[in-house]
Amino acid sequence: MWRVPQKVRGPDHPYKYSLAYVVAGKCVLRYDNEAGKGDHRRFGVNEAPYTFTTPTQLLADFWFDVDHWRPE
Repeated sequence: MWRVPQKVRGPDHPYKYSLAYVVAGKCVLRYDNEAGKGDHRRFGVNEAPYTFTTPTQLLADFWFDVDHWRPE
């Protein structure tokens, strides 16, 4: 995650981020805000909007999902 000098097209905040959880070479969970798509997260092949509030909350949400994705 990094702070950009100008807002990224789509999100209404000054952050660009791409967080991924990869298992056996395959991305199974990803949070990002690529230009044109805005803030979203992907679980396998499913994609859903993500409501970004703060960098701290983003990391908390990402690690929460990683913990729930991992097998016991």
